[in-house]
Amino acid sequence: MFDSLKIAFSMYSAIPVPQAAWEEKPMRYAMCWFPLIGAVEGAVLYLAQFALQRLGAGETVLAAAGTAVPLLVTGGIHLDGYLDTSDALHSWESAERKLEILKDPHVGAFAVIRCVGYMVLYFGAMAAVMTAGQNAVFMMGGLYVLERALSGSSVVLFPKAKKDGLAVTFSRSSADRAVAAASAFWAMAAVIWTVFWGGKTGAVLGAGCLLSYGLYYRTAMKWFHGMTGDLAGWFLQRCELTGAWIIALAAMLKV
Repeated sequence: MFDSLKIAFSMYSAIPVPQAAWEEKPMRYAMCWFPLIGAVEGAVLYLAQFALQRLGAGETVLAAAGTAVPLLVTGGIHLDGYLDTSDALHSWESAERKLEILKDPHVGAFAVIRCVGYMVLYFGAMAAVMTAGQNAVFMMGGLYVLERALSGSSVVLFPKAKKDGLAVTFSRSSADRAVAAASAFWAMAAVIWTVFWGGKTGAVLGAGCLLSYGLYYRTAMKWFHGMTGDLAGWFLQRCELTGAWIIALAAMLKV
């Protein structure tokens, strides 16, 4: 199980971990640990807020830190999937052609446009979250865990669009029941956490994530005839932005 943990962190984060052999047995349970990266990300976000506020940082600096933390912790792996999927979706080509675009290492115009728009919106949300107090930051931590639990569950529950790729590799190696059970556990824990710190806002946050999950399934099946690793990253980023704005709006409206 420790090797599974190391594989999850080495693949889906930029956090240095001891090397582990990518063998079938440890890979079977790697996705069980995926949401734990979100817990670490939440802890880093809280420490950043705590330290910067003690230094007297203003709203802009706090927002910049809140925007940077997910990129620093993950290395941008999920944002890469968001950009690839944005290019594919806006090509308006067939499903087969869309899958080819996902593989293309070049960045298209729509990926750039979507990335700029995403970062502007995320920065705006984090300006409110990081200045709203620790409860809002704790809810962001719960969001980081919940979105990964849902994304990880899709690897074993959703039909696959391709016969190869990272999602297929993890799905083929996964102990499906264990991953599904672990994802459900992490999701329930994250929802309880967000409701504890946010009350009604936490409940709305959980509902927003589930709605994003449903839209993710619909998009994957309608336009790609299944999910891929890039689509999982696309969902995670969209879910995170949605959740961040739910928390931000609640903070601004003082709900």
